[in-house]
Amino acid sequence: MPTPDRDQHSEVFAAILVLLALGLAAAAGAGGFFLGRDTKHAHESATAAAPATTATATSTQPAASTPAGAHVAAGAHDFVQFACAQCHGIGGVGGVSADVPSLNGLGTAFTEQQLTTIINHGLGASADPKKPYMPVWHGIVSPRQVSELVAYIRAGLPAVPGATPPVVPTDQGSAVQGSVLYVRDGCINCHGPNGLGGVPNPQSPDKTVPPLTGTDFTGEFNTPAKIADVIRSGSVIGRAPIVSMPHWGGILSDQQIAELIAYLKTLK
Repeated sequence: MPTPDRDQHSEVFAAILVLLALGLAAAAGAGGFFLGRDTKHAHESATAAAPATTATATSTQPAASTPAGAHVAAGAHDFVQFACAQCHGIGGVGGVSADVPSLNGLGTAFTEQQLTTIINHGLGASADPKKPYMPVWHGIVSPRQVSELVAYIRAGLPAVPGATPPVVPTDQGSAVQGSVLYVRDGCINCHGPNGLGGVPNPQSPDKTVPPLTGTDFTGEFNTPAKIADVIRSGSVIGRAPIVSMPHWGGILSDQQIAELIAYLKTLK
């Protein structure tokens, strides 16, 4: 029978559901193709037992009061590079999804080891693709970068000059907009520049995160609907060190998914 202390701990732990969302807007799916075929299956993170709290903060990045140290500043840039801001908001202020909490004020509620474990192993209800899920980052985010992210979160996610996502143009066509989303939403971190793949994922059958180009990809994902499905549902493989891709269905709009698909068509 759960104790009150354990219940309280579970509630707090689940409050940082989807601590950093990455993955890619070009996703893993259909048998886990995007992150190693025949590896997709749902699971529940051992550390996530309660639903996420609702984010109520605004999406405005807080103003910096004092310059951040080098380690914290590097964490702010990592936060942007790995698309954490796309789920938790710029500066972790939330406001992107009701299922993804603000990170402000939560850093000191967890030890460095707890935050490190969450980043490396993921967190959330993986069985429901309509809900955001934080992926397994082990193998993509280096130990130093994890340390930087932890320092940034525990420092209160201060504003750092230059640590902002790229601006997506609105008047240059779907393919151009999709190419910027591919970088902004972190797809490039796993699938590589121009979708060439090659990032190691040694515990998956393919041993690497597969490319989004070539006959294997175009043969299996031969319609926009199939690509859209795997972007929305992700490829939740399960445990470190197997890299997994998050659910993007609750974060990206239909238009943004269509723009990503338009960009992927240019890589043939």
